[in-house]
This record gives sequence, structure tokens and C-alpha cells, in this order.
Amino acid sequence: MSCVTGAGAGYFPGMPGTIGTLVGIPFSLALNHLAVSNLPVAVVILFASICCAIWLATKGAIILKQKDPQVIVIDEIVGFMVANFLAPPRVTGLIWSFLLFRFFDIVKVFPTKKIEQLPGGAGIVLDDVMAGVYALISLRLLLTMGWA
Repeated sequence: MSCVTGAGAGYFPGMPGTIGTLVGIPFSLALNHLAVSNLPVAVVILFASICCAIWLATKGAIILKQKDPQVIVIDEIVGFMVANFLAPPRVTGLIWSFLLFRFFDIVKVFPTKKIEQLPGGAGIVLDDVMAGVYALISLRLLLTMGWA
């Protein structure tokens, strides 16, 4: 269970998703560091992380007997890895990635609500991956405009 709760971050009262996203930062930074020297391997690791997160979230939800338990934050971790993927190694980019990801994770822009209704870990994780995709696109726009 430690894996799906972000080493216990999911038990943080009031904002487990935000704390889970913070747990995702070092994973994201490590993945981006790897991507500089070996992009194909980084892409495979990102995809494998998403697949593992789906599997683990499914198992966690079964153990907890809930559809989308708040203590499961592995979805935030991989969602942030998507949001910050290939971002330049600057504090401003990291902050923007974090804020944009949390925004899109909370607001649930179309079709995120539909994705959230998928069964098991797919619904738990893929809505956050979609939020990560929206944040990634938004960050790219901000970078292009010189705002991040």
C-alpha cells in the first residue's frame, strides 16, 4: 500500500492530492534528467509508470473497497510526471507545471470526467494523466510565449 499512497502522502489530511503531487517532483526531475541523454528510454519509463500505476491503483482500490480512495496518490505522481515531462530544469517551469497540473486535476476539463468513470485503476489514474497532458500543453504554450 505504501506505493499507491506515495509513501503515506495520501494520508495527509485535507489535501492528499497536492502532497502526492509534491512526492512526484523528484520522480519527474529524474525522468527529465534521463530524457536529456536517452529520450526513448524516458518515454518507455513514463509509459511503464502509467501502466504500473493503473495496476497498483486497481489493487489498492480493491483492498480499500472504494472506487477512488483519496489515499491513493500514485495517480498524482504519474500525472505530474506527464505534466512536467521534458520541461526545462528551471524553478519557474517546475512551479508552473505544478500549478497547471493541480488546476487541471481539480477542474476536470473535458473529457477528464468521462475518463474518470473508467473502471478500476484506469479511471483512478488516467484522469490525472489527462490533467497532466493539459498541463504539459499549457506549459509548452507558456514557454513559447516566454512566460515560464
